[in-house]
Amino acid sequence: MRLADRYQPDFIRGTPCARRSLGDGFANTGETLRDVGHRIECGFDSVEYGSHRGGQAFRRLAPDMYIDHFKVFCDLAETQSFSKAAALNRVSQSAVSQRVRQLEEKFGSVLIERGRRNFALTPEGLAMLEAAREIMAIYSNLGTRLNTIRNEVTGELRVASIFSIGLHELPPLLKSFRARHPDVHVQVEFRRSQQVYHEVLNGNVDLGLVAYPAKRTGIGFDVFEEDDMVLIVHPNHALAKSTSVPLSKLSAEKFISFEPDTPTRKVIDRFLRENSVDPVHVMEFDNIETVKRAVEVESGVSIVPENTVRQEVESGLLAAIHLEAPRLTRPLGVIYQRNRARFPAMAEFMSVLKNGASRVTTIANSEPTSAG
Repeated sequence: MRLADRYQPDFIRGTPCARRSLGDGFANTGETLRDVGHRIECGFDSVEYGSHRGGQAFRRLAPDMYIDHFKVFCDLAETQSFSKAAALNRVSQSAVSQRVRQLEEKFGSVLIERGRRNFALTPEGLAMLEAAREIMAIYSNLGTRLNTIRNEVTGELRVASIFSIGLHELPPLLKSFRARHPDVHVQVEFRRSQQVYHEVLNGNVDLGLVAYPAKRTGIGFDVFEEDDMVLIVHPNHALAKSTSVPLSKLSAEKFISFEPDTPTRKVIDRFLRENSVDPVHVMEFDNIETVKRAVEVESGVSIVPENTVRQEVESGLLAAIHLEAPRLTRPLGVIYQRNRARFPAMAEFMSVLKNGASRVTTIANSEPTSAG
């Protein structure tokens, strides 16, 4: 006898099901069912039942399987690879294809352009991707939203940072924040600048730390610090004893640069060009630490943020010289999704960034008060 015939739940009758396993006491009816304690999962629908012998009515639960489908679809669109999306979600490639088809059937739309050599989404697929990202962001932050109601500074805070900020500006701020809010688990990831924007926009992290923050669709930012840019040279260099130098001195120097796609490189190039300085670029690196090491071995000179070389200057490994031209600074910013609510830990961390380490250290050393 079919389950639907035995209990007559209208929402099960005719519902396509994806799993093929038997519930306790049920015959294999051809409708794919799974008995989990007091729940039966069927396709996109999930129902709860009482004692089937007692004839209690079924009660429908809120479907939560769509979340997995949306995540798989987002990963597929992001990686443009069924195999990579499968690996990210620990499922088979056929399972990825099946979930995409189920979304297409559910919403009556073709989401992927099939038959093309290169992966591409249809216009409906692009609309689905945008909506799926919003849903995933809301779902992943549901717990912190509930904490917001209770005004508790708890939970997880995910931060992506470029290397220079993560290595130099962030540690004292992070230490103080953790002392003040030990119930917040802060997870920091190091990324290149464009990757930080990407992670924030997709909701993979809550906040991003970048240099020269820029306006992007869906992204907001606040500047929390301005760092002076200085010329660094080896201590044996002819300019090492100078307290400041005119920019014209750089024209004859071998210059160690950042890679062309980094925001700091673009700003320095424009600054030098506007001041009619054309140094000889001999090396290019993607991070400040490597640039400093190259200057330490007398491969050339460079312009870097002053805060990033304080330790090397104090230890005598490098000499830092201020430029006589108009002041060149590097603004540091925290970026976030523009339409996203700030939960307590997120708001508190942004406050720490804006007010600096000294204020936070004072607070951290005082007796904690109730966050509520």
